[in-house]
Amino acid sequence: MSPSPPEDPAATGAPALTRADVAHLAYLTRLKLTDEELDTYVGQLSVILDSVAQVSQLATPDVVPTTHAVPLTNVYREDVVVPGLEHDAALAGAPAEQDGRFRVPQILGEGE
Repeated sequence: MSPSPPEDPAATGAPALTRADVAHLAYLTRLKLTDEELDTYVGQLSVILDSVAQVSQLATPDVVPTTHAVPLTNVYREDVVVPGLEHDAALAGAPAEQDGRFRVPQILGEGE
């Protein structure tokens, strides 16, 4: 069975998308699109907007909106203040130390 063609945007309540709309979106997102890409994206984005409009028509007031198919539970622990490492203990595991600080290799030619 072949998929049915998309409905007329006016029939679904979806806003009509124009080439100028897609060009404006491309400008806002700093995308440089060719004329061919603009024409392609008008059709693709129109299909997406039509689909969202169709789903919106199906929603009823007694259906609770969801963000996940199954309920989620917060698995994080409570924030508890605990003492951190002492200065000397932290430096004890360092491969190199200088003047009471971690010594790290020079990068990007800094300090030359």
